Amino acid sequence: MTPVDLHCHSNHSDGLLPARDVVRKAFERGCQLFALTDHDETRGLAEAEDEAQQLGMKFINGVEISVSWGKHILHIVGLGFDRNNETLLAGLASVRSGRGERAERMAAELDKVGIHGSLEGARQYADNPAILSRAHFARHLVKTGVCKDMGTVFKRYLVRGKPGFVEHEWARLHEAIEWITGAGGVAVLAHPARYEMGNETLRVLLTEYKRLGGEAIEVVSGCHGIPDAARFGRLAQEFGFLASCGTDYHATGEGAREPGLNPDLPMDCMPVWHRWLSPETMSPSISAG
Repeated sequence: MTPVDLHCHSNHSDGLLPARDVVRKAFERGCQLFALTDHDETRGLAEAEDEAQQLGMKFINGVEISVSWGKHILHIVGLGFDRNNETLLAGLASVRSGRGERAERMAAELDKVGIHGSLEGARQYADNPAILSRAHFARHLVKTGVCKDMGTVFKRYLVRGKPGFVEHEWARLHEAIEWITGAGGVAVLAHPARYEMGNETLRVLLTEYKRLGGEAIEVVSGCHGIPDAARFGRLAQEFGFLASCGTDYHATGEGAREPGLNPDLPMDCMPVWHRWLSPETMSPSISAG
C-alpha cells in the first residue's frame, strides 16, 4: 500500500466530516502525503494544512473542478497550487455560482416522480450552502427511505436518463487546466474509469487533455478496480502522464476505502507525488512508486 492520498473531500463540499477530521483519519492510517480536494472550493485548505502540520504530515493544496466536455461531465483535480491565486479563485466562484439553480431544477424533476421536499432535505446535509450537490440529494433519499443506500440512488436517480438528472454547463476543460497551471499547480484527470465513453473517445480526450497542459491522471482511485489501474497505468505511460492516486473519500460507508492509503501504482508509472516528496524523505513504498 502507498501512504499517499491526493483526492479526498470534507464538508466544505460533499464530504460529511470537517477538514481536520479527514486529515486526522488519513494520518492515523499512516498517510505521509495528503491533499484535500473539495469540489470547486478551497475554503477547507487552511484548516486542513494546519491540522497536517500539527500532526507532522506533508500537505499540498488541492481542488476538484467540475468540467463539461461535450456531453460528458469530467472532474479535474488540481494539486500543489497557490490557493490565493485570484484567477483560480474567480474561476471556482464562477463554477459554484450555478449550483443553486441546478439544485432547484433537480428538485423539480424529482417532484415529477412523486419525490417531494428533496431540495430542503438536501440542504440539511450541505454544511457549505454554496456546494449543493447530487451527494446531498442522495443522502436525503437514503434517509427518507426512497433508496436503501447511496449506490442504489445513483442507479435509479440523479444520473443521465434517470429522474432528478438535469443538464448543466460547468467549466470548460481548457479553463480548468489554465486555472490550475496558472496558479502553479498540476492538473490531474480524476477517476477516468468512471466516464462512460468508448476507447476511441477516451483517447481523443487524453490527447486533448495533454495538448491543453494536463500533466497527470489518476491511475489508482477508490472507484478503480485492479483492471482499471492496469489499463490507466498503461495509458499514462503511452501518453507520458504522471500517475496519481486518491481514495476519493467522502464518508465512511459511502466509498471503497477510508482516507490515507492506496494500492501501489502499476510498475513503470511515474508518481506525481515526486513533485512534493524528495527521495530522501520517502518511505521505501513511496519511492518505489
